[in-house]
Amino acid sequence: MHHANIPSIGAASAWRKDARRFLSAGVPPDQILWGDYASSPDLFTTQTKLAPRGQVSVPQSFVTLAQTVVWHSDPERFARLYAFLWRLKDDPHLMSDRGDTDLSRLRQMERNVRRCQHKMKAFVRFREIGTSHTGRRSFAAWFEPTHNTVEPTADFFVRRFSDMDWRILTPDVSAIFENGTLSFQEGHLKPDLPEDAGEQLWITYFRNIFNPARLKVKAMQSEMPKKYWENMPEAAAIPDMIAGAPARARSMAEAAPTLPPARMSQVQAQLSNCNSAWDGPREALPAAISACTRCPLHRTATQAVAGEGPSNAALMIVGEQPGDDEDLCGHPFVGPAGKVFDAIASEVGLNRSDAYVTNAVKHFKFTARGRRRIHQRPVSSEIDHCRGWLDAEIDQINPKLILAMGASATESLTGSGKDILSRRGGVETSRSGLPVLITLHPSYLLRVSDPKARLRSHALFREDLSKAVGFLT
Repeated sequence: MHHANIPSIGAASAWRKDARRFLSAGVPPDQILWGDYASSPDLFTTQTKLAPRGQVSVPQSFVTLAQTVVWHSDPERFARLYAFLWRLKDDPHLMSDRGDTDLSRLRQMERNVRRCQHKMKAFVRFREIGTSHTGRRSFAAWFEPTHNTVEPTADFFVRRFSDMDWRILTPDVSAIFENGTLSFQEGHLKPDLPEDAGEQLWITYFRNIFNPARLKVKAMQSEMPKKYWENMPEAAAIPDMIAGAPARARSMAEAAPTLPPARMSQVQAQLSNCNSAWDGPREALPAAISACTRCPLHRTATQAVAGEGPSNAALMIVGEQPGDDEDLCGHPFVGPAGKVFDAIASEVGLNRSDAYVTNAVKHFKFTARGRRRIHQRPVSSEIDHCRGWLDAEIDQINPKLILAMGASATESLTGSGKDILSRRGGVETSRSGLPVLITLHPSYLLRVSDPKARLRSHALFREDLSKAVGFLT
């Protein structure tokens, strides 16, 4: 039986050295008793010299894992690591086996150590103890970590406080940094540290950053366990802040501003200018639409296409956007979809010349493929940018009924363009309070390839146009 004594200072390198020695000599885990220098040697242990049998390599991922786990407070940590290492030498894929119980236990220990390191970085509180013989300001802190995290965490404090001398004292191992040199000593009893004038300033800051409206006591105690409160000067203020949180939250709500700040009113004014309806003279609306640059569609389109029709029309017909033909000639519904509409409208006695015809989006959106320009459906932001122009046309015409053809028109008028097939034929209310009859877009009829489905879609469209005629008579 072999006995391995691992010192509390330098435990990582000492365990690694002994583990490599035992592994290379082929000593199985049940033949080793792991302990520290305080452990009494077992009656049957031996200290014979081991002869290595060959070079043994292990994955780097295990080395990284072991460098953290050795600092855990579990007295069996060294034995657990070596037992897993013994298995790993014959099966290197164990490091990726999430179902292995030994590895799972080591991973949990690794997380516990890292969490303890995080708490140490967050909750160590230094107090000034004077000036060292080198002329540097000197500080000390008392901390009680759950695991042996002083040594692996000390480099953080060296980087953070390299311009002063300090010492972090704990019951097990203490870190001493003097004149730029880091060293470790055995543990200390809790010292009687002097008062620090800077603590009151820190407590005042801590009180002022406390937000009573977002207080969650259990979450706070999870991140700041009570075991650390005794050595944190600001912790004495926590019970009082928790008790007064409801009253402070109410006073904050009562003192909240009722008017937006000046910068918000400027933003609201800009937004209002983008989305407001046209308030200029009636005859100037087409020119204003033609000059629109609210969205990027104006960069590629030939021109904006405004609505056309009688100013006192009882029916307003709203489509999606200009197509290729409309973009070139500047008039709405003159392309293939317009011809389908005219043919079916004449069958039900709807005279397009009596209606005001327009689109939800005024510029043609397309993708160029060679010499062809392929229609692209407008997105919601483009519909929103054009809604002001459509609202202006509705205000000027004030129709009795609006015929919304397709999803884009329906979205602009009602706020939602979803489920058109189930909503078609129904009359809904527009944002301005006018009745909106929802139907299919004529271009949809052109895209239906199945003959039976094409006949059905034409019949549904004809039915909706008949309903519009009946609504107005």
